[in-house]
Amino acid sequence: MLKGKHILIGVTGGIAAYKTANIIRLLVKDNAEVKVLMTDKAKEFITPLTLATLSKNPVLTEFFDAGNGNWNSHVELGLWADLYLIAPATANSIGKMANGIADNLLLTTYLSARCPVLVAPSMDMDMLNHPSTIINIETLKAFGNLIIEPSTGELASGVTGKGRMAEPEEILKVIKSFFAKKKTISL
Repeated sequence: MLKGKHILIGVTGGIAAYKTANIIRLLVKDNAEVKVLMTDKAKEFITPLTLATLSKNPVLTEFFDAGNGNWNSHVELGLWADLYLIAPATANSIGKMANGIADNLLLTTYLSARCPVLVAPSMDMDMLNHPSTIINIETLKAFGNLIIEPSTGELASGVTGKGRMAEPEEILKVIKSFFAKKKTISL
């Protein structure tokens, strides 16, 4: 079903970044072509090497490679993608997305993307329930972004509540459903 689909994945700096490895594995197994963008904070939770190995593409973290001058064009990345999945999406990145702040390659690509964007929030329950986060998520929805609701369970802080990033298999179902609906609409 995903054969030939170009899926861009943005990984922000949250504990759920480890789940993104499995999302990538599932997408590649389903014949999608995957490219990964990471924030610097995301690299504190999972290595670019892991995600590059699974995606079969270099992981991009900077606007250009200082060693050889190759430019990682946020515009080209946004045009390449059929879908941009940001998972995990931290409160920090969601706030920046909602307010047009583009201080890294992942966010600059978000603002340039012409494709649909799926956002999988991941944060502590109190952060998710904070009025600013609620407003930012509603703003992203108003922009046309699709939000994959976080689940309830034990959080990294040790409390139990809503804020866990959806499981990789659930995210894959959402992606497949998205493309199935898109195919139906375009016929």
